[in-house]
Amino acid sequence: MERIAAALGDGARWRIVELLVERPRSVGELAELTGLRQPQTTKHLQTLARAGLVTVFPLGQRRVYAVETAPLAALERRLRELVETAGAQAGERDVIARYRAAIEAETAAADRERWADGRTFSFERGLPAPRDLVWRHWTDADLLASWWAPPSMTVSECVLEARPGGRAVLEYRDAEGRYRSEGRVHTATEPEHLVFGLSVLDAEGAVSFAGHYDLSLAEVPDGTRLRLDLRITDTTVEAAPYIAGIGTGWEQVLDNLADHLADTVGAARTATKGTTNARTKG
Repeated sequence: MERIAAALGDGARWRIVELLVERPRSVGELAELTGLRQPQTTKHLQTLARAGLVTVFPLGQRRVYAVETAPLAALERRLRELVETAGAQAGERDVIARYRAAIEAETAAADRERWADGRTFSFERGLPAPRDLVWRHWTDADLLASWWAPPSMTVSECVLEARPGGRAVLEYRDAEGRYRSEGRVHTATEPEHLVFGLSVLDAEGAVSFAGHYDLSLAEVPDGTRLRLDLRITDTTVEAAPYIAGIGTGWEQVLDNLADHLADTVGAARTATKGTTNARTKG
């Protein structure tokens, strides 16, 4: 596929293929129709032949080329797959577009220090899992790291120690750098209430802004109702891109949490069902 795409990536070769799909043609005719010299045309045809796109028929002193449709059909299938995949992920592109617009708006508003102090955000989720399991996904470091990062990010350190004064740390990385937040837990009432602070640090370790989080978990018939309230303080002008991403970022990570919990509960039910069946057969 790479050879086919590379061969067709040249404008002259693409034109030659367009001419050959109409009917087989000689080197001389192709040179005349494309405006190329015959040696140039021959080299292009050799490249197309190596990619399997054309076949040569020596006819006495003439060499006639014909197109091979199988590679073109394979390219068509692959392009269709790419279009379908891109279409299925169109939402991700929309997220990036909204984030860019938010950065532009927040950057315009960030005209002084503490420009966004006091701003609040609230998030709610219905989670298909018991409350104690949701609590563990917030307070167990390994479980927390399994969901608390946006797409394309890798968690390198993730801690919420469920006790007053406990450490709160979130650090994740991508191909372009490291992103770290540090703070403390203020309130921890298992399994229903967690209050903590996290300060987002810049590359030099200075605070860009501080986030004050209030997490509540309530039992409901189908699982757990999560509510997360966030208030920001200590905002710097340079914090605009971070603040622009708060809404989208938290929606994404809470979606991750919901997915992980659904998988965990589903796996537990399957295991329980398998054990029950085994005992019944026994």
